[in-house]
Amino acid sequence: MRILLVEDERRLASAVQQLLRDQQYVSDVAYDGETGLDLALTNSYDALVLDIMLPKRSGLEIVKEVRSAGMDVPILLLTARDAVDDRVLGLDTGADDYLVKPFANRELLARIRALTRRQGSLTGTESMSVGPFSIDLTQRVVTRNGEPLTLTVKEFQLLELLMRNHGRVLSKEVILDRVWGPEAPVIGNAVENYIHFLRKKIDQPGRPSYIETVRGVGYLFKAE
Repeated sequence: MRILLVEDERRLASAVQQLLRDQQYVSDVAYDGETGLDLALTNSYDALVLDIMLPKRSGLEIVKEVRSAGMDVPILLLTARDAVDDRVLGLDTGADDYLVKPFANRELLARIRALTRRQGSLTGTESMSVGPFSIDLTQRVVTRNGEPLTLTVKEFQLLELLMRNHGRVLSKEVILDRVWGPEAPVIGNAVENYIHFLRKKIDQPGRPSYIETVRGVGYLFKAE
């Protein structure tokens, strides 16, 4: 599952991201509300975990904008404030759950599992299709025209990112951040290499590549 964590306390954010990674979750992290809102509106997540008190935009503002955009992604609010009025305000704004700091790691994971289970019972298996490609994000299966493709973990994550942003140019820096996160290589050509590997597996002989290189900018997924 893919989680967006928006938390300005960097030490806490790092600890929570490691906790999620240990549970095999993929996570994006933002340290201010403006960046968090941009990520929430331009990507697909299984859950949002938002601190309320954030620079630039508050967690409550993010909730309002996400709900106004018609997105029903589960949202868990984190806050140091334990007043009943604060909890009610958060839930009335559109959040699904509320967790007070400091919290136990086990409780945070349990809350996330409960929210995503509830969402899954409403929406079923998460999948998406772009052109001839379909991804089952629960089973981690990719098909092209109904035929399964064998991808490595990083190739799968790269294709998922490109499909979610089809028709939009993604820079090398964005790809490194979203696919590799804190493990992003400092040097080397990881993005170029994995684009090459992915093309060899998804492209068809005699046809243009589904992944277009936009020189000096990044990569564009065109499959429609």
